[in-house]
Amino acid sequence: MDRVLEEMEFLARSANRGDVLTALTDATHDRQALAAETGASQPTLGRILRDFEDRDWVRETDDGYTATATGRLVAAGLTELSDSLAAELHLREISEWLPANDLGFDLQRLGEATITTPTQTRPSAPVGRVIDLIKAADHVRILSHAFNEATLSVVVAWVADGGSFEGVFSAAAIEAVADEAALGEQLRQLQAGERATIRVAEESVPLAVTVADDTVSLLLRDEQGRLQASVDTDDPAVKSWATELHDRHWDAARPLSDSDLASDG
Repeated sequence: MDRVLEEMEFLARSANRGDVLTALTDATHDRQALAAETGASQPTLGRILRDFEDRDWVRETDDGYTATATGRLVAAGLTELSDSLAAELHLREISEWLPANDLGFDLQRLGEATITTPTQTRPSAPVGRVIDLIKAADHVRILSHAFNEATLSVVVAWVADGGSFEGVFSAAAIEAVADEAALGEQLRQLQAGERATIRVAEESVPLAVTVADDTVSLLLRDEQGRLQASVDTDDPAVKSWATELHDRHWDAARPLSDSDLASDG
């Protein structure tokens, strides 16, 4: 382990080392090309290349320097670590609210996701971001333990304008909407449309996930249920996970019925 840490420290002491090794993994370079691509000076390149040759990470050829098999192994690890750290830094602000056990994809997939958090002037900014994505989409799927007033109103109008909607909501979410006369009427209106289908999940719905065309949005809440952020991405792996998750709950859920829409009030 000590030798591994020493090699990690060797690479970390200079950003040029990682840049040079990555460049030589991508293609053979002479020293002039390496200097142009990495910005390293010729004396610095000389030291780096000698150190790399001592470790058998690179070798010199008639066309320049190229990475060896072990050099490529190290470069791949550097790239993976760099990508993981970049994703962690991007997500650090919201990491405590990410439901890691319920996400069926590598968090690195959210490394370039759009994060929207509440502000003093826009406390509902996360919901607003999801609503904007819904308005711009042709087809929307939602799986959620809540159906808030703002989203319901927008979905009703959006479906009337030609959007296609498939929603799976927890029984508690449907009950909460049905108990409010105005919201219950909007839900009836939505259910009556030809382009909207709503199903009720009797089992627990752990996440609030929206798939608006190719973009997946997650609404993140704290332990007290307060909305803390929305995270959205068009990463294909995340979309595949979200679609499969929605389909699984859809198949297990039952159709929304008239009795679900009957208020107890």
